[in-house]
Amino acid sequence: MTNQRFIAMPSETARGFREGGPDAHDQPPERHVSDGSGVPCRHCLADVTEGEPFLILAWRPFPGPQPYAETGPVFLHAVGCERHDEAAGMPEMFLKRERFLLRGYGRDDRIIYGTGQIKATTDLVEAAATLLENPEIAYLHVRSGDYNCYQCRIDRAA
Repeated sequence: MTNQRFIAMPSETARGFREGGPDAHDQPPERHVSDGSGVPCRHCLADVTEGEPFLILAWRPFPGPQPYAETGPVFLHAVGCERHDEAAGMPEMFLKRERFLLRGYGRDDRIIYGTGQIKATTDLVEAAATLLENPEIAYLHVRSGDYNCYQCRIDRAA
């Protein structure tokens, strides 16, 4: 058992985007069809399969704007999908990728300097557990090791 939960995009947020709600740049999500080359949905934390429609949109996974509240592109199944079960551990789609960036944030939603680490996928759970031992860290972001795109949040298990 690990001391962490992998937190996906909230269902109400995903539903709003699927219904055409504006993204972080006040634009409607773009609709595309997956070629099967690794389009990670931020709601179910699984890859969109070849031939399935998906959305691309700008998302800011923070409670409000501030200097450290990064906004970036994310993918989302265009048709409803089941939200990733937080208790299920590391999403299987992560195993298809070599590395990720882990970054710690404080209770004020700002980066805690010195916490950013590029880790091999095989070391991700252990590295996250070690970072979460730091009481200054409220949560972690998992980001693509190649493009810095937000994947999900990691919180301590209750």
